[in-house]
Amino acid sequence: MSTEPVITPDAHVPSSTMSKPSGPSSLQSRLHKHSQFASQLIDEKHDFIVYVPQAFNDDPNRFFPVLFLHDGQNLFDPETSFIKGNYWRVGETADALIASGEIEPLVIVGIYNNGVKRIDEYTPVEDRRLGGGKADAYGQMVVDELRPFVAHQYRTLSGPANCGMGGSSLGGLVTLYLGMRYPDVFGKLAVLSPSVWWRDRVILRFVEQLRGKTGQCIWLDIGTGEGRRALTDARSLKRLLLKKGWRQGKDLEYREIEGGKHSEYAWADRVGPMLKFLFPRHG
Repeated sequence: MSTEPVITPDAHVPSSTMSKPSGPSSLQSRLHKHSQFASQLIDEKHDFIVYVPQAFNDDPNRFFPVLFLHDGQNLFDPETSFIKGNYWRVGETADALIASGEIEPLVIVGIYNNGVKRIDEYTPVEDRRLGGGKADAYGQMVVDELRPFVAHQYRTLSGPANCGMGGSSLGGLVTLYLGMRYPDVFGKLAVLSPSVWWRDRVILRFVEQLRGKTGQCIWLDIGTGEGRRALTDARSLKRLLLKKGWRQGKDLEYREIEGGKHSEYAWADRVGPMLKFLFPRHG
């Protein structure tokens, strides 16, 4: 696996040997691309990109919460996004909110999808017509291999209160599914425009089977311009979560964005509110 640029300071180096940077560094220099991360659990290799806040460079002894996001090529770089130039602006938004004191400094990991394999990895069960159903294996790779690697290299805090997962569309679907499978790992879930429709809305049955709320904080949203079915499905999911014990405005933030579309531009506008809900600045 190649990494560019090389991370400095590096978690492998004793903190006493690191020199403190003299001033703020550019966003671009704080985005670290890792190519072809190899897994012992699945055949596919994954690229991923890691955003670190300025505080990561300023204080080599500090540890940070972490957020794992799916469809990583759409998050930070307009050149790699699905529609060129149309990306989430996650780095710019996080920098601005950290600077204004509205969110805690955090590490954000964007896991690239594998193109034609995306539908396999982002769906919990197979659909007779569309295939898929390999989310369990993908999730195990993220939890047992990628997460420890990131923790070691990027000084991330342990515990579900300091670890989140998020995504949109099928990425929102797999976020909710894996979040329910690993509540002791992911305490914060960002579920944007989820594809509740998959396999006859099977995700609703998974939620229904929960004995009660899991203790996680959940951001859930949908745009009113995403279609009547998507809106109805999101409302059904919200009602189920409330039934299980989540509380709107407390550990659940459900929002309907007037006119919001199913697009990278639309999701970019929701990144800020989502980060403020899941990673608010304390004290």
